[in-house]
Amino acid sequence: MQELSNYFPITDPTLIFFVVLFIILLAPIIMGKLRIPHIVGMVLAGVVIGEHGLNILQRDGSFELFGRVGMYYIMFLAALEMDMENVKKTRNGILSFGLLTSIIPFVLTIPIAKYLLGYSTTASLLLGCIMASNTLIAYPIVCRYGLQQHQSASFSVGATMIALFLALVTLAAISATFTGGGSIAFWGLFLLKITAFCVISILLIPRISRWFLRRYSDAVMQYIFVMAIMFLSAAMASFSGLEGILGAFFAGLILNRYIPRLSPLMNRIEFIGNAIFIPYFLIGVGMLINVRVLFHGGGIIGVVIAMVAVATIGKALAAYLVCIVNKMHITSGHMMFGLTTAHAAGGIAMLMVGLRLETSPGHFLVDNNMLNGVICMILFTCIISSVITERTAKHILIYEKKRKSTESPKFDDEKILLPMKYPELARGLVNVALMMRNPRLNRGLVGINIVYDDDHRQENMESGRQLLTNLAKMASAADVKMQTQVRIAANIANGIKYAFKEFNASEIIMGLHIHKEISPKFWGEFAQSLYNGLNRQIIFVRLKQPINTLRCIQVAVPSRAEFEPGFHRWIERLLRMAENLDCRIMFHARHDCNDLIRDYIRRVHPSVRGEFVLMEHWNELPHLASSVNDDHIIVFVISRKGNLSYKTAFEKLPLEIERYYSGKSLMIVFPDQYGERMDSMTFAEPQHQEETSAYGSIKKWIRRTLKIEE
Repeated sequence: MQELSNYFPITDPTLIFFVVLFIILLAPIIMGKLRIPHIVGMVLAGVVIGEHGLNILQRDGSFELFGRVGMYYIMFLAALEMDMENVKKTRNGILSFGLLTSIIPFVLTIPIAKYLLGYSTTASLLLGCIMASNTLIAYPIVCRYGLQQHQSASFSVGATMIALFLALVTLAAISATFTGGGSIAFWGLFLLKITAFCVISILLIPRISRWFLRRYSDAVMQYIFVMAIMFLSAAMASFSGLEGILGAFFAGLILNRYIPRLSPLMNRIEFIGNAIFIPYFLIGVGMLINVRVLFHGGGIIGVVIAMVAVATIGKALAAYLVCIVNKMHITSGHMMFGLTTAHAAGGIAMLMVGLRLETSPGHFLVDNNMLNGVICMILFTCIISSVITERTAKHILIYEKKRKSTESPKFDDEKILLPMKYPELARGLVNVALMMRNPRLNRGLVGINIVYDDDHRQENMESGRQLLTNLAKMASAADVKMQTQVRIAANIANGIKYAFKEFNASEIIMGLHIHKEISPKFWGEFAQSLYNGLNRQIIFVRLKQPINTLRCIQVAVPSRAEFEPGFHRWIERLLRMAENLDCRIMFHARHDCNDLIRDYIRRVHPSVRGEFVLMEHWNELPHLASSVNDDHIIVFVISRKGNLSYKTAFEKLPLEIERYYSGKSLMIVFPDQYGERMDSMTFAEPQHQEETSAYGSIKKWIRRTLKIEE
């Protein structure tokens, strides 16, 4: 046995990494069998393998590095996944929760620490700062259950940042009394550095992010850029005298609108963080904990009990008080308590500061009892937090499912078909589809490539397969399956229509014709035949910049559009897109239509920032162009000929787009219409109509001859 102990702790980097990965792999399996949250398993594994346990591993530089990254990751992800519109609406509740969850534990801790535990006033204030802060150690549980957008999660994330900020400012004041920096000059410099950090973050980082994400679409480059921004912000926060986790959280807030929740980039960020960095951090926290001190006597058990009691009671009082005042469901109170009761990163950071503050030669502000008590308190609060959050997340899902089962439609036939040929358009189409699809249905996309039956069909089929393979990988990066098919057809429109029927699709999203060398017509060679021969929703898309950099969706809606059968389908798709992009959506329509859309947003998508502008007539489109900026997308909802909302003015839309919207991102939506099956034939309603009529050509000739301006 003595010989075996000579091999421990392990120092070989390869074996260290293997042991950590083995724990990350094994802990969820074992904890799942024991019905214990996986996060608790990671922390307990750290206790067992650390120097205070079996001494298998030492907490070396790798745990410091990866643990810090994991700590930043938790806060960064929490900010990225916040529903910013909901945060704006509930900012008063978040602010009140942040103040209460900070002040109540702080006020409870000071008398107990001073009079019951016998600490000095300064040490009691330091312990109060530790208790006032908290770490979102259970946030990965919220992510696993898909509750990031839940109001209680938003309250908890915002309150955590407020509490941590207040605790760090108080800690800076305590530290200043020891270092002699309590002067006006010290606080002036402190405020100046914080102001500089905020100004750089708010004014500079968004511009850099928008510029980079518009110009570079490479997946690796985008991920590295996001990580660089996170660490830059964390470094600036540390330089300002705050903790790096505040900077990482601030970076997440800034990048929130540029990284949609359903995008491949977000999927990569979550995957890498949850697979490596966050588990590394949790294991590292466990390695700090020395459970043996509980059996050494000396009053340590009393210190731990007092700290755990104050930490849990203080956070519970704040959570349930806010829950009652804001008239939230009791499960929201449980969730807020579970998320805010854990102490880890912030508490450890403050503890390290206290260990460096010397009260007298050889004596420091933090003694062994406080050190061991706080470390053990971290273990117990992490367990309490994880267990409560796990149980509450399940209850919230059950409650939400029961509530929505009576509100939501019974059936949604959504299955999006993407006809794709040109690589420069295809990536944008996939991103649009990802923003519009309903993730709750968990249905994949269908990508097709239609090849003309000519002498080049083999070559074109091979390039089509390669394109669809790359796009399927792109969709897979967002955890979305894509069926693909390359098919031969003598007529492209017919090929798309028959694929639509074979796959039982619900709608089509495809690129708007841009290759004038192939066809000078606005619609190209087959688009008119397609939308006239298919009565289901078709969305034509032209993007001038990446979809995640769009800041507003402007929608032009014709009169009587609300009476068409596809009214709610296109509204749902556009609202989902606005929700995922966290951007404004502005409807230009008549009063009755705007009122219906406003009511739908209130009932189904309350977090969407909807704006409504009166547009009495379709001929107001040229005036609308002046309000469409480069980072906006304009959506034209039009109808097929012969339907209720059809207008002869639609025939001039290609001309108006080329004249007033030539450099803008746009969509043209043909909603679902009433009609026969797509394979029916009738001379009364032909499937192909010319882009311009003979009368229009004659009219143009007369105007050109007589030099009459339009």
